[in-house]
Amino acid sequence: MRIVSLCPSLTELVFDLGRGDDLVGVTKFCVHPADRVARIEKVGGTKNPRVERIAELAPDLVLLNEEENRIEDAEALRGHAIRCHVSFPKTTTDTAAMVRSIGAAIGAMPEAEKVAARIESSARRVRSAAEDREKIRYAYLIWREPVMATGADTFIDDLLGLAGGVNVFAEEDGFPGRYPTVGLDGLAAANPDVVLLSTEPFPFRQAHADELSAATGIPRDRFRIVDGELLSWHGSRTPRGIDYAGSLMEEIRSWTNGPHEKSTKK
Repeated sequence: MRIVSLCPSLTELVFDLGRGDDLVGVTKFCVHPADRVARIEKVGGTKNPRVERIAELAPDLVLLNEEENRIEDAEALRGHAIRCHVSFPKTTTDTAAMVRSIGAAIGAMPEAEKVAARIESSARRVRSAAEDREKIRYAYLIWREPVMATGADTFIDDLLGLAGGVNVFAEEDGFPGRYPTVGLDGLAAANPDVVLLSTEPFPFRQAHADELSAATGIPRDRFRIVDGELLSWHGSRTPRGIDYAGSLMEEIRSWTNGPHEKSTKK
């Protein structure tokens, strides 16, 4: 089988399902597993794939994600009579279903079932562990200028919610959309217990935490750099992401005089 993947997390999934040798094209953003994707032809980016070159590669299947990729590119590929598998998981439950669907599409159902079962098991365990624990009001920032956050109806929101996180930009009025622009004033007004600064798509660093703390008046010890790949890549990385979210929220709860005790909002 000949497969092209236009989404980094799906490329990783194909390898973890044992079908990496079937990949004939990936995007320039597909970086895992590094030693193996380096040998595969790059067919553009997630938002600007080289459709004509993909058609020349004559794939049996192209894997796309509705959020990462553009509908016009999927339509262009279908115009070349190329079969496309388009997914859009917004929850861990959706992700398990997606893994099974892709497993069926590429002939790797036994492997896919194992991954999906691990996702479901991890989700049950972390959700159960968080049931009687204190909720943590968080903001999850994905961009610096302008300041953008993760809102409701997103994979990140669901993942952190399993671990007892409450997304301040899912509960606040005035910030519509799945990834709202909140600005410095919006972040300060929301007064979260913790501000999670993702390593992607914007690569937040400690200097940015210093900057945001000074600009918003939110105490510096409420800012935390977090692994964006573990918290936003849906697929074979999801079980680790769920466990990471659980550990992260538990660590925040354990802070001496932690940020959840400092917050005056609500």
